[in-house]
Amino acid sequence: MTNLIENFINYLSVERGLADNTLIAYRRDLDKYITNLEERGIKKIEQAQREQITEFILKQKDDGLSTTSICRSLAAIKMFHRFLVRERLAPMDPTSLVETPKIWKRVPDVLSQSEVDAIINASLGRKPQLIRDHAILELFYASGMRVSELIGLKVENVNFEVGYVRCLGKGRKERVIPIGKRSRDAIQKYCDHVRPKFLKNRMSSDLFLSRLGKKVTRQCVWKLIKLYAKKANIQKVIKPHTLRHTFATHLLQHGADLRSVQEMLGHADISTTQIYTHVDRDRLKTVHKQFHPRG
Repeated sequence: MTNLIENFINYLSVERGLADNTLIAYRRDLDKYITNLEERGIKKIEQAQREQITEFILKQKDDGLSTTSICRSLAAIKMFHRFLVRERLAPMDPTSLVETPKIWKRVPDVLSQSEVDAIINASLGRKPQLIRDHAILELFYASGMRVSELIGLKVENVNFEVGYVRCLGKGRKERVIPIGKRSRDAIQKYCDHVRPKFLKNRMSSDLFLSRLGKKVTRQCVWKLIKLYAKKANIQKVIKPHTLRHTFATHLLQHGADLRSVQEMLGHADISTTQIYTHVDRDRLKTVHKQFHPRG
């Protein structure tokens, strides 16, 4: 069964073009699924029945996995069995009648405009690392990119004249995101005065570098965000995607249309982008309660 998983992962990578992080998550989910089947005495994948899959999902719930993680795991299992049937490696799909758990879409945490300004301003300074960090924060908020997209940027991905960045999103899908003057100026200053010092006569096309001249890591970016949030005395818990959520919410609050925000975020489905309209509705409810005579 391990070989079947390997064939499936290769299919997702080559033909579907799924991102590496997604492939890693699917492989991990399927390894757990196969292990569970083997513990139940099932040695061949075609012996798997709906009952075993349902019991596996219930076990994950009992183990304390979130609904989101369980849904991703079930999605991997369903895709795996469909792949096996299509490739004629199994006679039937036992997942066809297995229902996906309902997910309550949680409104993401966002920062206010003043909180964002405070975090970005906390990185102002003349030291090379501060100039780099300031450029990262300005671009992060200006573009709403994922962390993986930001650290994967190359120097040639930034068009200073027109004011946009090209990035590779999930499934290696390219998109163009406009950026404002503040972000452009911050990146230009970093590229002119700091990046050459970090390179130390070495060659690299990566945009954001560490002091050792290597590409910055995801961990580095999140550490610096938490660092400047702490310096700005922001009491909210800053999680991955916080600036991305804030970017989308602020655009909608100031009148941007949902389709444009979807395109800038790189969401394949507009329903994913619609979660940010809930944030704006909460704001409207607050305004209504505050100002309406019968609020």
